[in-house]
Amino acid sequence: MNRALAVALATSLLVAVPATGAAAEADYTMTIDPSGRGATIDDTMYGVFYEDINRAADGGLYAELVQNRSFEYDPADNAAYTGLTSWAPTGGDPQVVDDDGRMNERNRRYLKLGLPSGVINSGYNSGINVEQSARYDFSVWARTDQASGTKLTVALTDPAGKDLAQPLSLTVRGDEWAEYTGSFRARASSTIGRLLVNGAGAGTLLLDMVSLIPQDTFKGHGLRKDLAQKIADLRPGFVRFPGGCLVNTGSHYGYDQASNFERRRSYQWKDTIGPVETRATNWNFWGYNQSYGLGYHEYFQFSEDIGATPLPVVPALVTGCGQNRATDDPQLLQRHVQDALDLIEYANGPADSTWGRKRAEAGHPKPFNLKYLAVGNEENLPNEYFARFVEFKRVIEAKHPEITIVGNSGPDSSGATFDRLWELNRAEGTALVDEHYYRAPEWFLENNNRYDSYDRNGPKVFLGEYASRDNKWFNALSEAAYMTGLERNADVVKMASYAPLLSNEDHVQWKPDMIWFNNHASWGSPSYEVQKLFMTNTGDHVVPSTASGTPSALEPITGAIGLSTWATAACYDDVEVTAPDGATLFSDDFSAGDANWTRTSGGSWAVRDGRFAQSDAVTENTLVTAGDRSWRDYDVTVKATKQSGKEGFLLAFGVKDTGNYYWWNVGGWNNTQSAVEKHVNGAKSTVITDSTSVETGREYELKAQIRGRKVTLYLDGAKWGEFSDDKVVEPFRQVVTRDAKTGELIVKVVNAQASAARTRLDFGPKAKISGTVRATVLKGYADDVNTEFSQPIRPTEEKVKVSNSFTHTFPPHSVTFLRIKDRSRQ
Repeated sequence: MNRALAVALATSLLVAVPATGAAAEADYTMTIDPSGRGATIDDTMYGVFYEDINRAADGGLYAELVQNRSFEYDPADNAAYTGLTSWAPTGGDPQVVDDDGRMNERNRRYLKLGLPSGVINSGYNSGINVEQSARYDFSVWARTDQASGTKLTVALTDPAGKDLAQPLSLTVRGDEWAEYTGSFRARASSTIGRLLVNGAGAGTLLLDMVSLIPQDTFKGHGLRKDLAQKIADLRPGFVRFPGGCLVNTGSHYGYDQASNFERRRSYQWKDTIGPVETRATNWNFWGYNQSYGLGYHEYFQFSEDIGATPLPVVPALVTGCGQNRATDDPQLLQRHVQDALDLIEYANGPADSTWGRKRAEAGHPKPFNLKYLAVGNEENLPNEYFARFVEFKRVIEAKHPEITIVGNSGPDSSGATFDRLWELNRAEGTALVDEHYYRAPEWFLENNNRYDSYDRNGPKVFLGEYASRDNKWFNALSEAAYMTGLERNADVVKMASYAPLLSNEDHVQWKPDMIWFNNHASWGSPSYEVQKLFMTNTGDHVVPSTASGTPSALEPITGAIGLSTWATAACYDDVEVTAPDGATLFSDDFSAGDANWTRTSGGSWAVRDGRFAQSDAVTENTLVTAGDRSWRDYDVTVKATKQSGKEGFLLAFGVKDTGNYYWWNVGGWNNTQSAVEKHVNGAKSTVITDSTSVETGREYELKAQIRGRKVTLYLDGAKWGEFSDDKVVEPFRQVVTRDAKTGELIVKVVNAQASAARTRLDFGPKAKISGTVRATVLKGYADDVNTEFSQPIRPTEEKVKVSNSFTHTFPPHSVTFLRIKDRSRQ
């Protein structure tokens, strides 16, 4: 998309760009009461959410440079995997073996080399990143059947075989597993390095746990320095870990003989501690393998290293993230409850306790000072989840009243699951309830007041995951505007974390993301810059303030119609669009073919047996459209039948173009719920939802009635739901806080429109404000994106003259923080 078009789309619902192309100025007023005091802002207000998604751990924050170091990759993790993924033979016929010769029960596979032979590892992304003069520690576990020993040569090379460091020469002795180590000092830099391991002589050499880690890691604790530092620079109040969908998906049984060493398991903390060669391996929900080299001890250590409170999440034995299964096994439930108690002891127990001793053996005799524990993540079976949550909560609170147990409200910002879980949490007296939502930027600009009406005496909100659905500057602007509402409601919203945190640019399972990286570089997205500005300038309490709004006139919903499927084969018939007086605007029974319809995305659409069928049961988002984009106030009806696949069918209305429309998704999310979703510039927001699912082979009649901005929906003649899309997009948002240490007022203003905002700021006659203050500004074009090579969104500083009442012009598409001293309080 070109910049002009993106800016036009991003501002179409805000303030029109003048025809001359010059930046107009919209007039605003802000009134601040420096003597007033609003909500107290806790030190844990803003934090980070770390999940191993987008290769955030192996190949990311975990500094290990060797991919598949223990030869544990398996088709169970990813259909393309083998035990030799990322390895190539340099001679001979290397074999990955799973037998009684293994190192230990949990490290089940190893490499068998008939000598002479060897293997070479390609690392992550383009290869192993090597920096000139840096030192790298190598280690391998090995055994040989040669009484005289086996010579092992280890080299750090480029793909052509050129040495990047002096090779190591080691001798493996004995037919028992032992660790062999060495170190390299790089004499050249490369982003395409390879690690070569060659065995000489005759006989058989066995290898496992081949490792290469930079000596220079974050605070010496094994984490990639640049990524860890970027997180530390945010100064987060907490770290939520390890997820996310990988916490509560898959089997909840153990990695042991009883489960036949099940790989597709939920994240279970005991799998991830102790010597790395004894840790389990696991499938990762996001489509790859996770080695657990980065485990619970490392998460606790990292939290301590950056001064953040750890906030772990444990599974509740109800799977989420589209799986939606409850495990009914009372003994297993009690085992997981005990695991949670043991986790608390590992984190906080004395060094002579059972689990505190294991922490001490890992090098940390002092407690980690755990205060929070979350149970579950985005469960969509509210009653089943909550019954298990209460088991955890009551047992833990009885033994550890000092621990705050965190519940959740499901995978969305509203709907039946959300309402039911809030009802249950409220009745149970849960202290913190975790909310998650990912929305279009307009949603964030419309919902700044979301928490204004929350019960001040009920459970508090932990906004554990939120983001606007892209990584452009306009998305970050909308998040910034929303964060002013979070701060204003800091008595209700006690914690908040953008998500996800990290993304390897070559392994993207989810977007947007805060910090991007490859094997040699990292950079913050525009959202990172916004989060950093807010997190390092939070303040201690809110100062009362008000601001004028932006004039807005909502137009009626207009647009054509559409049909779609999502990982489902379905057919449609008898499409009809009528005006309120009954006049027919459009009708198609497909007896004359499908010439009325435009294919806008994939799928296999054709008229079959008199119905318009999409027969591909795998392809997602197969939208076809018809009609007039100027239609308003109409009814659309269609008959729909699911034929096969995971989900149901979709009826679109108000279609303006391929990125702007509404659709009614019936039987979505693996046929577990139905919802209306609003698409704005390609980003989706859920408007209403319920638990409706569909039956394969049954014909349904769908009807959408559009009147102005109100939509009423009928399923088989019965009213399914209704909504009015009448919230106003407000591009000008602000909040003021006070820094108790410096005495400064922190005035935070977001101008998310293409026009400058000329604003009169009035602090009242009792204030003593004068002089020149520092302003930190983020600004750019709406569609700006930060990359490895260009970061147009960066903070700049400027001086601003201030007084008790002064006018300042906030630039288009900007976030501005003014730190102002009020000398009346000295």
